[in-house]
Amino acid sequence: MKIAFHIGSSDFNPRWIKYCIANNIPFKEVNCYDGDIIEQLSDCDILMWQHHQSHPKDILFAKQLLFALEQTGKIVFPDFNTAWHFDDKVGQKYLLEAVNGYLAPSWVFYEKDKALSWAKETSYPKVFKLRGGAGSQNVRLVRNKSEAYRLIKKAFGKGFNNFDRWRAFKERFRKYSEGYSPFLDVLKATVRLVIPPAYSKVMGKEFGYIYFQEFIPGNDSDTRIIVIGDKAFALKRMVRKNDFRASGSGSIRYAKSEIDERCVKMAFEINEKLNAQCLAYDFVFDGENKPVLVEISYGFSANAYDKCEGYWNKQMEWCEGAFDPYGWMIEMMIKKD
Repeated sequence: MKIAFHIGSSDFNPRWIKYCIANNIPFKEVNCYDGDIIEQLSDCDILMWQHHQSHPKDILFAKQLLFALEQTGKIVFPDFNTAWHFDDKVGQKYLLEAVNGYLAPSWVFYEKDKALSWAKETSYPKVFKLRGGAGSQNVRLVRNKSEAYRLIKKAFGKGFNNFDRWRAFKERFRKYSEGYSPFLDVLKATVRLVIPPAYSKVMGKEFGYIYFQEFIPGNDSDTRIIVIGDKAFALKRMVRKNDFRASGSGSIRYAKSEIDERCVKMAFEINEKLNAQCLAYDFVFDGENKPVLVEISYGFSANAYDKCEGYWNKQMEWCEGAFDPYGWMIEMMIKKD
């Protein structure tokens, strides 16, 4: 049994490799961008690749390579059940509705007239989202019918850029001002005012559909639960000042007392239905204080979770102390071999 790791930029890679070295697990590093990658993997049973939604080459073919290998019998991370819906909120809507996944009420339209008709009759505010984007990118509050009409006309007209330069700059400056990121990030965002990131060129414009989600008021945070196999850990992300968005805010709470365990139970339940290896579940609470799911994602920023105080097993028993979720991933792959 040998594991292959893609050599590209990844939060998980150094931790995976460290675990393999410590536990004498055979591995090698490969370049999935090489034309002979299939040959490179001939002596490997497992491929693990934390592909990213903002890496241009990853966007082009990461899922295709992983899923193709999975069809041949190789074990991959992330596999199809875990990642086909990655960075695709529209796909997540259909999936979670199909499995009764506690998704916040959501609407997607592919015809302008139907979208306008809905916007005329619905209540406000609503949340507008593009299908892709992390850290609350491409998410905004729609306060009234006029704003909805403008977004709908744009969606079925010139479309939306996947990368909003000014919003990105303001967000980087906010995080720097609040002490969550270095000034270098502001300089990078300044450059991107002129030169957009390469992934935005690969993805092109978003048009021909529009997606809205119910706005759930009264939340000062969201609760993120990450399920890996039969274990789960969590944190709470506070919303930005004078905003409703929590993802990417940089303000995080780790205490177990901050986590509503109903979210943990629901995340385990949904993960079992989806047969996923690893998924992050983002919950808010409705007017009746019931957890409501707004998004899922297999990927997460590793450093943000190092301060978690412990984890839950599937029996909802709390296990206090440090843990290694990246080792869990390795062991999960080995068990499948």
